[in-house]
Amino acid sequence: MRMRPTVAVAFLTAALSASVLPATAHAADTAVADDTTFSNVVVNGGKDIVLGLTTRKTITITWTAHDPQGVVASWAHLWHGPNTDDADGNLPLYPPTGTCVVSSADPTTSTCKVSFGVDAARDFDHNAVAGTWNVLAGAQDTTDEWTEIDVSGTASVKRAAKVTVNASPEPVKKGRTITVTGKLTRANWESGTYTGYQSRPVKLQFRKKGSSVYTTLKTVTSGAAGTLKTTTKAKSDGYFRFVFAGTATTGPSTAAGDFVDVR
Repeated sequence: MRMRPTVAVAFLTAALSASVLPATAHAADTAVADDTTFSNVVVNGGKDIVLGLTTRKTITITWTAHDPQGVVASWAHLWHGPNTDDADGNLPLYPPTGTCVVSSADPTTSTCKVSFGVDAARDFDHNAVAGTWNVLAGAQDTTDEWTEIDVSGTASVKRAAKVTVNASPEPVKKGRTITVTGKLTRANWESGTYTGYQSRPVKLQFRKKGSSVYTTLKTVTSGAAGTLKTTTKAKSDGYFRFVFAGTATTGPSTAAGDFVDVR
């Protein structure tokens, strides 16, 4: 844990009466500073935040704030970068105070929540911010002491992916070769387009007509510009699809099945 000098908190000036923080702490393993603790920090219900080019979503952060003196107010927001002073992204840009409810069983503990809108076209203009974001959590106690922890939790923000599939020829004689092609692309926040995602493993799956279960036939590696191409033998009527599992910076994607009539 590292303590740093008092700093101003501009985004809370309008919402709360105090304007400075006596101490701020960093904690990677446990969200504890002085007597204030933050726990049960959950972003977006525990799910990844996957954004396309124009995706708009409402993101919710929930957490528990505890202070022996009681919690007057608490807040939380997402940030990305080496540290909060050099952050290259903040969500939301102007963080509001969270809505907190004091526990009836323990007046020193409050459960809090804050929701805010994310607009990919407005909030994301460079791809490097895809990946792990940190949750900054802060609180003011009844003695007007303020505490913030820069890393009280994390969230994954990812670029949306798309994968397509086409199996041919259609129809085809049993035993003949079927060529399956497609393309894997992902949202490029800098160019405002979906661009090819190269050198990534993508599964080719097949579902027999009348069945609801897909079986993996093989794994294909995406080529230049995200192109996908492989072959397989025609055995029975059914659907072919490509499935991309996603990465630390890119969300998953599954193509709609392409039906092939085998005669």
